[in-house]
Amino acid sequence: MISRSSLARTAQQATRQACRVQRRTYAAAASTGSYETSDVTGLKVASRDAHGPTTTLAVVAKAGTRYQPLPGLSVGLAEFAFKNTQRRSALRITRESELLGGQLASSHSREAVVVEASFLREDLPYFTELLAEVISLTKYTTHEFHEDVERVLHAKQAVLNADVAATALDNAHAIAFHTGLGSSLLPSSSTPYQKYLNEEYIASYADVAYAKPNIALIADGASPDSLSKWVGQFFKDVPSAPRSGQTLKTDATKYFGGEQRTSSSAGNSIVIAFPGSGYDSTKPEHAVLAALLGGQSTIKWAPGFSLLAKATAGTSGLTVNTSNLTYSDAGLLAVQLSGPAASVRKGAEETAKVLKSIADGQASQEDVKKAVAYAKFNLLNQNQLRQPSIALAGSGIVNSGKPYDSVAIAKAIDGVSAESIKTAAKTLLEGKATVSTVGDLFVLPYAEEIGLRV
Repeated sequence: MISRSSLARTAQQATRQACRVQRRTYAAAASTGSYETSDVTGLKVASRDAHGPTTTLAVVAKAGTRYQPLPGLSVGLAEFAFKNTQRRSALRITRESELLGGQLASSHSREAVVVEASFLREDLPYFTELLAEVISLTKYTTHEFHEDVERVLHAKQAVLNADVAATALDNAHAIAFHTGLGSSLLPSSSTPYQKYLNEEYIASYADVAYAKPNIALIADGASPDSLSKWVGQFFKDVPSAPRSGQTLKTDATKYFGGEQRTSSSAGNSIVIAFPGSGYDSTKPEHAVLAALLGGQSTIKWAPGFSLLAKATAGTSGLTVNTSNLTYSDAGLLAVQLSGPAASVRKGAEETAKVLKSIADGQASQEDVKKAVAYAKFNLLNQNQLRQPSIALAGSGIVNSGKPYDSVAIAKAIDGVSAESIKTAAKTLLEGKATVSTVGDLFVLPYAEEIGLRV
């Protein structure tokens, strides 16, 4: 007869072994952070699974503002998510999701509309069905447009009008790209959007945007087999082509550059930007140059290693940050300065000086090494976080057929040298800059005054 103590030891050993296997599985998934892709009933699907208790599931549609044929359609499409469908009322969707502890959200960007749900892992069937219903059976009613969508649009416009930094960045895209990526994220409050935006036009845009060739379903926290099972059941009736026969406007992006000045009493902001690179032709130097310019410290109690943080350390009330904004076929390397008008002017002058010093090869090897490390960390960290990685994977799939390879880009960043940074900065300064100025125009400088070509 086997003793109880022997059984206990055997059980403990089995438990330890199972835990080791589970830890190894989790480590493997976490180390790559990559999505496994497949095609289910004509729909592009991607998933990764760290075997946690929660899941985020999202439909990423190729329906951002660069693709909208009329202003406001992308925000209208995003705001109609989880409203009345042909099977469920918005109230029922809300109550059912709350009973399951779920979270529902929708958003839009320059390239995508994202409709997503976060929930407990075991509720994958319900939320897979719900997302399929949202993109294929939403009613787009007149009363919801006027009572909810239009109301939210007005609130967002008011927020944008009061945010000079966001306005300057939005204007910078228009200067740099004109149409497409240059389209505003929100129609201006002065735009007569009523003649472009209504529930019928949004429904027509949804017919094109939510067709299977233009969407991807991304899951973080679901096994590929389980996801494929429920996608095959609930997404089979999503149209394989627009019923209307329309197609998306997909013109290639072209960079123009130039300068725009907008008077505002809400504050002061300048965006100094240069043409970056898209995911279709990534230049790792731009990511490192953005980290080298910087402006914000990443270490508590320290001023930071970035050159703009050092150059503007004594400038009162000034906020500086540099972003490497990357899209499917283009990008912007943008320095944003906000604060009192005199401080913003000083910061803009220092930005031009720092860029010229980098182009002259004055950036130290140590600072470049720090910038390489930070650029690599930032990229891989974004790939690890749920919301950014889902949007990135989805955009990659709908634009190129596969998720963007962050690991490969990180390896390319490792190869960036001080010499390649010098060359990149010199090339940018020799070309046309994009300068967007919002605020007290009596004090804020023209691009020519700080030595930039526009």
